[in-house]
Amino acid sequence: MTSGTILNSKLFRIFFICAFFLTAGLFPKVTLAAENGPDTSKTKFDAKAMILEHISDSHSWPVAFPFVKEKFLSLPVILYTDKGLEVFGSDKIQEEGAVYAGKFYSYKLEANHIKVVDASGAVNEAASKKVWDLSITRNVISLFMSIAILLIVFFSISSSYRKRQGKAPKGLQSFLEPLILFVRDDIAVPNMGHKYARFMPLLLTIFFFILINNLMGMIPFFPGGYNLTGNIAVTATLSAVILFVVNLNGNKHYWKHIFVPNPWWLFFIMIPVEVVGIISKPVALTIRLFANITAGHILILSLISLIFILNTIWVSPVSVVFVVFMDAIELLVAFLQAYIFTLLSALFIGMAIEEHH
Repeated sequence: MTSGTILNSKLFRIFFICAFFLTAGLFPKVTLAAENGPDTSKTKFDAKAMILEHISDSHSWPVAFPFVKEKFLSLPVILYTDKGLEVFGSDKIQEEGAVYAGKFYSYKLEANHIKVVDASGAVNEAASKKVWDLSITRNVISLFMSIAILLIVFFSISSSYRKRQGKAPKGLQSFLEPLILFVRDDIAVPNMGHKYARFMPLLLTIFFFILINNLMGMIPFFPGGYNLTGNIAVTATLSAVILFVVNLNGNKHYWKHIFVPNPWWLFFIMIPVEVVGIISKPVALTIRLFANITAGHILILSLISLIFILNTIWVSPVSVVFVVFMDAIELLVAFLQAYIFTLLSALFIGMAIEEHH
């Protein structure tokens, strides 16, 4: 057996073990019910609820480690109302139907949204519209984690470049330098020309932000709790940044192409088409990243759910094998989506700053 075959077999076993732990850890609510429920033998597994819980935002963070008694960590709820600020833990409203009596209103959780309720427990929609939810949710925690990783990694690399000027890269610097050069030489320069340096910080930030969050969503230690790039609000924000950068840096040739069509008699047709194009570009970026990441999570969770839907352990080997295969595909998609988003962003910026020939 060659060394390459041995290495590949070891990597496969490691990947298979990770997929096994992913299978074992994705169902904290099921485990909690088995521990605390009076009669779980008749409890029907709800695959739809489990999948939606994973891909949606939440006011709690699931914990899948078997030695941890609490299966959900409480996150702070911060509400700005017309009467003042209210802060409390999400455990106060986490239980189904639980109502928390605050200083100004009473609250309960309904479909992951905090609602104001009256004395009878009924939702008061008029009062709920006066409440701004500024809570630290699952996605906010995920965002803070990815920002911390980005800052630590790139401050470390920047320090290495300053200390080792003229020397070969070493450690983390040597690991990430090929990716940095890839973004510069294969994305920025071909699409922006000699003006690429001005936009390199933006492109590198977008590429590594998406890549890190895509990869974090695949780690078994975050079961049910990490789907940041599968949240459309996050992808829409990234796309909005590109929208502003493109249009704020667009030169006179860019705006002339939009508002002064050639030939002139296509004025009434081309201007609406070009204006729609301005909006459709970031919309395409938003939906592409959101749909691909979310679809991957749903597919993997659906394959794992077969074990619980069929209620037999014998289907687990087949399910886990398919999950390992899909995890390999998702690993490719994690890099591919970061590349595509960054490439299209560079292309749109390059079209806006390109000089007329």
